Amino acid sequence: MPRSSHLSPIAAADGRRARTRVALAVAALVVSAAALAGCSPGPAKLAVPSPAPEVADACTQLIQALPAEVLDAERRKTEPVSALTTAYGDPPIEITCGVAPPAGMAQAQSQCFEVNGVGWFAQEVTNGAIFTTIGRKVYLEIAVPKKYAPEANALTDVSDTVKAHNTLITPCT
Repeated sequence: MPRSSHLSPIAAADGRRARTRVALAVAALVVSAAALAGCSPGPAKLAVPSPAPEVADACTQLIQALPAEVLDAERRKTEPVSALTTAYGDPPIEITCGVAPPAGMAQAQSQCFEVNGVGWFAQEVTNGAIFTTIGRKVYLEIAVPKKYAPEANALTDVSDTVKAHNTLITPCT
């Protein structure tokens, strides 16, 4: 004999309502957890350069000094973990220090543009733009996806830190 036969019709209905409320609460928790998981994109996967020790030291200080946000996007973890990289937002704005100068930079003086006293070399790529410092002790590269267009606006958020932590060798001309 089923258990519900011992219950009055009102008690049985109350039990069904209680089970329905529990099921709805569990469903709401599952949906909330899925939504929160979607808000946390996980670490950004970035290639890590292998610069000389003095460059790595300068880059570590520069990366640590970068702001908590770039273009209103918060800093996020990178993978592998490295003192030479950081990222912001989703899709990630990727910042890597200690990179080699990009191809085409030999003619960069004619392509150098300044943002807050820092010279930059710009390259358009399929999914956005890559900016590399010019005339500084170490090369810092910022890859900015099209989502953040105009991509060069990211440079205003980082140029003051670059200026303070990356020695000027040759200014843009």
